[in-house]
Amino acid sequence: MVAEFIISLSVSAIVCAVVGIFLIPYLRKVKAGQSIREDGPVWHKSKQGTPTMGGLMFITGIIAVTFTVGLSDIISGNLAGVFILVFALIFALVGFLDDYEKLKKKQNLGLRAKHKFALQLIVAIIFILIMEHTDYISFALYIPFVNTYIHVHPVLYYVFASFVIVGTVNSVNLTDGTDGLSSGVTIPVSAFFTIVAFVWGEVAIGIVAAAVTGGLIAFLFFNFHPAKVFMGDTGSMFLGGIICALAFALDMPMILVTIGFVYFIEALSVIIQVSHFKLTKGKRVFKMAPIHHHFEMCGWNEYKVFAVFTTVSVIFAVISYFGVYHRI
Repeated sequence: MVAEFIISLSVSAIVCAVVGIFLIPYLRKVKAGQSIREDGPVWHKSKQGTPTMGGLMFITGIIAVTFTVGLSDIISGNLAGVFILVFALIFALVGFLDDYEKLKKKQNLGLRAKHKFALQLIVAIIFILIMEHTDYISFALYIPFVNTYIHVHPVLYYVFASFVIVGTVNSVNLTDGTDGLSSGVTIPVSAFFTIVAFVWGEVAIGIVAAAVTGGLIAFLFFNFHPAKVFMGDTGSMFLGGIICALAFALDMPMILVTIGFVYFIEALSVIIQVSHFKLTKGKRVFKMAPIHHHFEMCGWNEYKVFAVFTTVSVIFAVISYFGVYHRI
């Protein structure tokens, strides 16, 4: 089992790196360059035109692993890895449409928020339906740290699950704001799910989680400051989808509160900023939101933002492990 996870991580990293060698020049050739926010930090203007949609690199690696290393599980009828992958790919498609709109308009405005939300909500509900009918999830909600279950009415569970999925996907999307940040923060998250799946003997799920870890490690070589490519909404929404899918496939969605701590702090900073701005008619809590931009405006360079946020993610990955340790 350990060998399968190591092979998954390695194959995903190699495929991601090889795809990147060819994809990045192609993205430059077709002028698939990122548009930078007008109200963003001034020094981000130098990133204008950097190729986007680079998330296709690690997505390709994860697909390759799922249908090679995970092929025996698929043949035996264990489709957990396929369900997780397809769910994330549909979110990637929503992100791709968003990226495409931005490129077409040549500005940092993609799909309308209501259209994006509607698509995400539909995908979330369909995924939960599939996972329920294949017995990967139950309506007994596991509560980490106290190691107990709360039985939830099916309707309430669907509302809860939809809210968690849509919220998490968009939180991961918000985290992708400086070079390497979303990749660095997500590597400890996917490593956590890899270890949990390994200990529980959930090989099919662990293979996908290990592939995410390997793909992101390779992608980080291209995405670390100064970034040669951005993952785009294609990549960030895929990551948000696959992190949610891993949590639900292991029937522990509540662990997203701690394992996704950095994501939720990013989202919370935006909610606080927007709410306060509207209530006070123009006053701000942060110099800029999401919060990683606030720290940039306070003088942190991108190396420091990456190091601090990734370290926080590692700490909460360890905390999360002890939160489910008794169940393990």
